[in-house]
Amino acid sequence: MLSKIRSLSLPLMLGLALGAPAAWAQPATTQAPGPQLPAPVALVQHLTESVMNAVRSDPQLKAGNEARIDDLVQTKVLPYLDFQQMTASAVGPYWRRATPQQREQLQQQFKELLVHTYSGAIKEIRNQQVQYLPLRAAPGATSVVVHTRVINNGDLIQLDYRVVKLGQDWKISDVNVMGVWLVDNYRGVFAQEINSKGIDGLIQVLQQRNKELAQAHQGGQ
Repeated sequence: MLSKIRSLSLPLMLGLALGAPAAWAQPATTQAPGPQLPAPVALVQHLTESVMNAVRSDPQLKAGNEARIDDLVQTKVLPYLDFQQMTASAVGPYWRRATPQQREQLQQQFKELLVHTYSGAIKEIRNQQVQYLPLRAAPGATSVVVHTRVINNGDLIQLDYRVVKLGQDWKISDVNVMGVWLVDNYRGVFAQEINSKGIDGLIQVLQQRNKELAQAHQGGQ
């Protein structure tokens, strides 16, 4: 189980870090104002720019400082995620069986997993560029996919965001890297653990994995 969670760390890192740092090729002053972006695309672009600006201005983020990265994720990433829905989707039908306490623990451990894996991805931020594809969605749609392509060292990486409307806000609920949806991958792994050891068993596995990641990060600093 732990080895499978390790293999799933890469899509998470790519989806929420490699895709976020875009280096814009032309200064805004050289371009005429364009049409207003659709709200879901504007959300992804805002996340992109805010994360990249933070990394550019803080050498400790580039060095993988755990406290700095935790603050970055808490303030500039998590507010744009429908984190409860991501956790519920990853747990699947077992979410309905979980007690309020178990749901809280699952969300906390899933959040810690995100923060730890993000730490490794921050160190990979260089001069990636992001291309935004035209949004294709029906009028009034409340769940859309924002398609982007990341140029990284000459390689073109498919990176898509599922964005859902909650009230007046749009939030990211899933990430697709090279045709693999993050939540779908976790759902299969989580289901195996729950079938074997129950929801508490999954929580314990996530706790153990997060403990290992925390120790690895401390050892690398």
